[in-house]
Amino acid sequence: MTRNIPLAAILATSAAILAGTPALAGSCPAGQTIANPLPGAPMAPAMVTDDLIGSVDLQKEIEVNNRDLRLRRLVVQPGGIVPLHSHVGRPALIITVSGEVTEYRSSCAVGIVHKAGEVSSESDGISHWWKNTGRVPAVLLSADVKARD
Repeated sequence: MTRNIPLAAILATSAAILAGTPALAGSCPAGQTIANPLPGAPMAPAMVTDDLIGSVDLQKEIEVNNRDLRLRRLVVQPGGIVPLHSHVGRPALIITVSGEVTEYRSSCAVGIVHKAGEVSSESDGISHWWKNTGRVPAVLLSADVKARD
């Protein structure tokens, strides 16, 4: 379900969430950086909701054609999956608001656990997928630049 929320409310919420200066996460542990083709990665979502909170048509703001800056809330239930996807030309920042989720990245041999308050940077054309292996829902806020369909 898409909701129209005033920009001021989005900015206030983002400021409140980020006020604690979250840790930048998403780095592969030392010695684990490899080319990982992610064999057997899931290709379909499971037990996850993805709600668009708001978006900005970047063409109206800067010299960018056919791209939106968007903010989404994802809730990944225990056992839920955000399927394999690429960040070629689609940079993103994700903050884990609550719970924790494990990321399986094309540049890392092991899963990367993202805990509440941590921020993950997604860029440089990585491919990855996420799974909630915990016992409570993981709530994520994702801000990304996406080509308009």
